[in-house]
Amino acid sequence: MKLYIAKATCSLAVQLVANELGLAPELVHFDVLGKSTSNGLAFADVNALLYVPALELDNESQDVLTETVVIASYLADQHPGSDLIPQRGTIERVRMDQLLTFVATEIAQKHIPLMRKLMTPEGIAFHTNKLLSAYAALDKRLADGRPYLTGEQFTVADAYVWATMWHERSGVKLDHLKNLMAYVARVEARPSAQKALSDEAAVVARHEERLAA
Repeated sequence: MKLYIAKATCSLAVQLVANELGLAPELVHFDVLGKSTSNGLAFADVNALLYVPALELDNESQDVLTETVVIASYLADQHPGSDLIPQRGTIERVRMDQLLTFVATEIAQKHIPLMRKLMTPEGIAFHTNKLLSAYAALDKRLADGRPYLTGEQFTVADAYVWATMWHERSGVKLDHLKNLMAYVARVEARPSAQKALSDEAAVVARHEERLAA
């Protein structure tokens, strides 16, 4: 498998999930600004919408999956014994899909216009307040002492939240959310998260060196 990633984006969530499952997809860096890839292929031929993550499968037709939630869920579904995601058709899975959609729409997408500096003062205030409300909801969820969002078990939802902690880049202050910040540190301490960070840094560095040569 080939996993197309970009620096400090939600593709880290897929890397983390793959690491938890013991998978080793080939990582290909996509330079968002320069539009080049570390393997020299045109990313538009992989994903015409030009965003990551994108996972090229090893099947005969080399199908490409996009969207963080779709890829992370697909990988976890292939390894049901991992307990990274509930079984399809159960209420637990519906709740998981609900949580993943919440992270995608109320956290990940709310950060993007703030990070790209595309907002009016009114827009900045609106998106900042939306993010504060979303993160406060997660903080409240963790207030009972549970280590992860759904309880004792680490899941794809935890990977997604960790990978979209872009508050510093967005200018959103979260220090008052003690449960959330302790939780994020707990996720980042996992070997799978540390490996995701180091692997990303390595492939980005190799790509940058090639471009500079």
